[in-house]
Amino acid sequence: MIGRLHHLVIDCRDPEALAGFYAALLGRPVTFRSPDFVVVAENDHSSGLAFQLAPDHVAPRWPDPAYPQQMHLDVMVDDVEAAHARVLALGAERLGGPGSHVYADPAGHPFCLIPRPGWAEQIEA
Repeated sequence: MIGRLHHLVIDCRDPEALAGFYAALLGRPVTFRSPDFVVVAENDHSSGLAFQLAPDHVAPRWPDPAYPQQMHLDVMVDDVEAAHARVLALGAERLGGPGSHVYADPAGHPFCLIPRPGWAEQIEA
């Protein structure tokens, strides 16, 4: 092993707002803030998602290859349909037609809701 993942860093126009979206989506706190960099993680000693100011960020347009997704997150949920309503209430936008579980976060980055596989612990008690 050469290293360990520290953060997945995501460029965006508004790091504070996008961090708030993912903090609510994933049930994790914001553990670090500066004017141009915000981190969401389990605690301030763990890896997580970091949101970096990129004033000229161009949002992806899934599935348009002219505006590639750049990255996406798979978010494991207990109930995809219940999670659908909750992510829309947070400010996500559904991409694709009915039955699609691909969404865009408020800055346009795609993410997918995936059903929890049988081997994984229940997400919500």
